[in-house]
Amino acid sequence: MDTLKEKLSLLPDKPGCYLMKNIAGEIIYVGKAKVLKNRVRSYFTGSHDGKTQRLVQEIVDFEYIVTSSPVEALLLECNLIKKHDPRYNVLLKDDKTYPYIKITNEEHPRLEITRKVIKDGAKYFGPYANAGAAQETKKLLDRLYPLRKCKNMPKNVCLYYHMEQCLAPCEYEVDTKQYEEMIEQITKFLNGNYGEIKQTLKRQMEEAAENLEFERAKELRDQIQYIEAIMEKQKVTFSDNIDRDAWGYYADKGWMSVQVFHIRQGKMIERNVASFPYYSEEHEDFISYVAQFYLKEHVRPKEILLPISEETEGLEEAIGTKLLFPQRGPKKQLTDMARENARIALEEKFALMARDEARTVQAVQKLGDVLGIGYPKRIEAFDNSNIQGVDPVSAMIVFTDGKPDKKEYRKYKVKTIVGPDDYGTMKEVVRRRYTRVLKEGLVLPNLIVIDGGKGHIAAAVDVLENELGLFIPVCGLAKDERHRTAQLLVGDPPIPVELKRDSNEFYLLQRIQDEVHRFAITFHRSTRGKTMFQSKLDDIPGIGEKRKKLLLKHFGSIKRMKEASVDEYRNLGIGDKLARQILEHLREEQEETANQSE
Repeated sequence: MDTLKEKLSLLPDKPGCYLMKNIAGEIIYVGKAKVLKNRVRSYFTGSHDGKTQRLVQEIVDFEYIVTSSPVEALLLECNLIKKHDPRYNVLLKDDKTYPYIKITNEEHPRLEITRKVIKDGAKYFGPYANAGAAQETKKLLDRLYPLRKCKNMPKNVCLYYHMEQCLAPCEYEVDTKQYEEMIEQITKFLNGNYGEIKQTLKRQMEEAAENLEFERAKELRDQIQYIEAIMEKQKVTFSDNIDRDAWGYYADKGWMSVQVFHIRQGKMIERNVASFPYYSEEHEDFISYVAQFYLKEHVRPKEILLPISEETEGLEEAIGTKLLFPQRGPKKQLTDMARENARIALEEKFALMARDEARTVQAVQKLGDVLGIGYPKRIEAFDNSNIQGVDPVSAMIVFTDGKPDKKEYRKYKVKTIVGPDDYGTMKEVVRRRYTRVLKEGLVLPNLIVIDGGKGHIAAAVDVLENELGLFIPVCGLAKDERHRTAQLLVGDPPIPVELKRDSNEFYLLQRIQDEVHRFAITFHRSTRGKTMFQSKLDDIPGIGEKRKKLLLKHFGSIKRMKEASVDEYRNLGIGDKLARQILEHLREEQEETANQSE
């Protein structure tokens, strides 16, 4: 139940479908939502009727699929219900089917609406979520293209012939080429090429309005609206009935989440999802996973849609299926949707790991066991930040019982180090931090984590042991060439400690490293911005520290100072003469900089 609550708190503000599961892992209900977070949470709050209450009592877990629109969620819901046959979807299973527009395969073809697709040589377009708009579109096509309207051929011409909506094959001979041309135009229209017809209808509507034929103009306007409604782009369902798989992946913190959507007979019916640590390049490991997936005798569709083409040489031949790498259109949107679901799944996994207190405490304990130091209740971590030695700063964060303790975070402006000396910076900051800890009797950490390799560890240990007489365990987090956490180093001299990348303790160290790096970078950007602002004013007579702070507080940037008027400076208590000197100085400096860059 705790895990369920955590998953509820992580639901996205997006449309999609959700699948409720019982204790046996069976899907017992499939639903759709405009906003997943609101809809799924509603099952676990407030009162419900008898049916819903019975459903809620059986739910022990759920999963969801994000879509790009509520229309896609509706179509996907139908497909998933047909696939899984959940017992709580009785009404939807029995009567929720979607209409198709059909061009019959007859000597004298006609248009009709059907909810069944059979192999009879006819052309089917759909399915369409909006049944009313589908009916109106058929009516529009009936008016525009005079195909046969009667289901059974009459003996004499009917009213449709006199309305010029039928060629009356019952009485007159019709050239087959005329049918072929009409069917070609209808097919283009239903496949999305309807711009010309829309423009024609719009022109007719404007002409009717000019002639004061307002009823006719309204009818034409409604027809245009129906066209727009019925032709709304859908990625979940394709009208070509081709079996295809659409892949997407997302990678972060050494983990990869992979999702594949299975589309059968043009409709998405299910998905496969997996997450795992990866050790090579992202695209290499992703393609390796795809190859293993099909080579282990998974059903191979007619088409496989992949988001990347790198490292795919020989894959098409090996699995015997056509590979496509869509760059635009509905297929590209489908792989994008797969990637978005992969991203959400991985972020949910990380969030659940971070929020699961039992697993977090267990990770802290295991980390202590690996290092041989007992339970490190308080962990302090350091990171330096500078750009080529300019404005060097450092930051310290604290994790207590595996969780960030932000009120204990500290920032340090480096005072004694000039230039890019990362080891010297580490020594200064460690010295300042733990001198104060000893002086004020503050709590000592059980473990110190340094964002760096052997040199950084040695610098910290030297200050702690040789200068301050403190023997606190120190470990370092070294990164690989792809800037990912790769090794845990500990001891003097530092040696690597083996940690599985998919372990909770490895993930805990990654969180610590990410957090201290974020805190240090944020502080450095703030400090560097203020320094640059103040240095621009140093050469202006009459601007001292007090006025620098006043200008910094009011304007916030050099750009804003240059754009300000003399009146705005006057409001700050700065005279007109000094204000003009400031503006002249800043603008001259800008011109010099521009000339130097030419």
